[in-house]
Amino acid sequence: MHRGRTRRETMFLRNCWYVAGFSPELGQGPLARRICDQPVVMFRDTAGRAAALEDRCWHRGVPLSAGGQCEAGIIRCPYHGLEFDRSGQCTKVPGQPRPAAGVRIRSYPLEERDAILWIWPGEHDQADPSLIPSHPYHGDPLWVWNSGMLEVKAHAQLIVDNLLDLSHLQYVHRNTIGGDPELESRAELSTERLGNTVRVRRWLRDVDPPPLHRLAAGYRGRIDRWQEFEWRPGVLQFHSGSTETGIGGLEGNREKGVHIRHFHGVTPETEDSTLYFYSSARNFRIDDAELTTKMGASTRATFMEDQIVLEAQQARLREDPARALFTLRNDQALIQARRITEELLSAERKAQPLAPAPAGPRIQAEARAFPSLRQAETHSN
Repeated sequence: MHRGRTRRETMFLRNCWYVAGFSPELGQGPLARRICDQPVVMFRDTAGRAAALEDRCWHRGVPLSAGGQCEAGIIRCPYHGLEFDRSGQCTKVPGQPRPAAGVRIRSYPLEERDAILWIWPGEHDQADPSLIPSHPYHGDPLWVWNSGMLEVKAHAQLIVDNLLDLSHLQYVHRNTIGGDPELESRAELSTERLGNTVRVRRWLRDVDPPPLHRLAAGYRGRIDRWQEFEWRPGVLQFHSGSTETGIGGLEGNREKGVHIRHFHGVTPETEDSTLYFYSSARNFRIDDAELTTKMGASTRATFMEDQIVLEAQQARLREDPARALFTLRNDQALIQARRITEELLSAERKAQPLAPAPAGPRIQAEARAFPSLRQAETHSN
């Protein structure tokens, strides 16, 4: 634990594994990100291992990512040439025989699994790699995948809400993955909380295939469709699939079906912006490069449709932060996710003293966003 420090209270978890990027993004040069309002620079050492440091030189505060060089296992400051290793230790000060004792910048636990870069922005001694969820589809030769990232000008919790309530599909995504509004409203829905995980199952029977599924499988008739996902803080994994209707796909006969494994990393950038990482993997027509390109473009177009709505929502909520939100039947999963987040935030605050948050409408807006849903749970069915 970093003793003797306090920090301003924020509305996102720090003791959590967040996605910092995908492995192909991190090459020979530095990669800069802001995560939980902390500037981070990532680079690879001589063994190819990924490392993450505070993106601020100890000497004059210049970002190491702003033209810094990575070689021989170090990152070099572009201003005066100070060099830092993967632990944050300064190993060289030009013009001095050796660095002064204690010249070090903060390092962050960083793990590379399944072609994903996972970072822990909280207390170093609480970073447990066993908590990182597995996503083997990125490394399985029987699957092909593509990925991307959007910077969304909205609080991370709003993106989680969006992912956990798919009743918006037929309205926001009618040109991509949405279906018939009347049929979609009758989806069979179940929600389950297991510890700090929320599982949701959404089944649709005997419906027309949406454009993306028709593109993927060439369906000519109606389908049975499933959307099954698991959320834990920082990440949501989503199994989307379909079969021809009537063959028992929803009950488990899925061998002949379409399977798409989606991955969503929801990483707070600041209190009102989020790094939204996504990937989609499929196990059919994996050698069809044209289909991969089309599906990649369709996936990004889908998430950009979400981005427009979420940024408009964030702007409106900021105008009147005290006004309550209300819930519907389909909101049960996001209510559970908010409860988990509140519980973990409360535990973090009790474990480490925090400096008082400065007054301001943005802080007040997000501070009231969580209780407003709890308050409204009994207002609708």
